[in-house]
Amino acid sequence: MAHMSIIGTGTMGSAVADIAKKGGNTVELLGSADTDKPVTGEIVVLAVPYAALADIIAQRGEQLAGKVVVDITNPVDFATFDSLVVPADGSATAEVAAALPRSRVLKAFNTTLAPTLAAGTVGGQPTTVLIAGDDSDAKASLADVVTAAGLRAIDAGSLRRARELEAFGFLQLTLAAGEKVSWTGGFSVVA
Repeated sequence: MAHMSIIGTGTMGSAVADIAKKGGNTVELLGSADTDKPVTGEIVVLAVPYAALADIIAQRGEQLAGKVVVDITNPVDFATFDSLVVPADGSATAEVAAALPRSRVLKAFNTTLAPTLAAGTVGGQPTTVLIAGDDSDAKASLADVVTAAGLRAIDAGSLRRARELEAFGFLQLTLAAGEKVSWTGGFSVVA
């Protein structure tokens, strides 16, 4: 079993915490303002808005060295809700990886909405968590957390695939915001 630290106590942070606990893992939930509390988990989930990443990395970068760091953000321009705010050839996760060169950075959880994570199913299928990253051991550790809770984990490829995962997450958010799909719905992968 793993010990997971989750920075961010909103709906996504809480849903990821519940998944981890359901699978028998231990969880430490930290608010983004809890800078006096150390990060103790070997897997650290950054469950905060994209705009908060730089501050968290500046405050906790040394604590994150050697850890698996999971970026769940979708870098959406929330002012216009019509684009991503990272370069077309980049991703929020690539920025995190560049800022944390001693961490094993992954992209995951951004293509699912909190209700489908909490429910564990979407469309009668297990909720699927897509995981991208360059460290196969890190991906396997996160996949173990996900599958222990009864969800499906799929290796989505290298860290370069984070860009596509962010675009996919953006699509899902815009469909839900436009009331084309429910906030409690989502996409299912049948493998």
